[in-house]
Amino acid sequence: MKIVEYVTPLGFDGRRRTRHIRVDNNVIEFVVQYEINIKNRWYPVVRYDTAHGFAHKDILSYKSDDRKEILPFDDINLALTFAEKDLKDNWQKYRKRYLKEVEEND
Repeated sequence: MKIVEYVTPLGFDGRRRTRHIRVDNNVIEFVVQYEINIKNRWYPVVRYDTAHGFAHKDILSYKSDDRKEILPFDDINLALTFAEKDLKDNWQKYRKRYLKEVEEND
């Protein structure tokens, strides 16, 4: 079993935290999370993971009004690849949504 963890900066105030566990070449669980730093505190914005026994996406809310979307992948390796690519390609959209919500509720 191999545990892989790393952090990738996204913009000037964000990061993507990735953690996955592999057995041979197969991912058996993962977490990929986009976080934003607001006033020196990290807030999770979007998280992909395999908690609850299936791959899914959590769209997190500043007000704790979170949404869960099941990913259409039976292969956890594909789900991990999808999660990493989605956050790489769309973090700015997620950031904008989250900061708008912060502005409306602070």
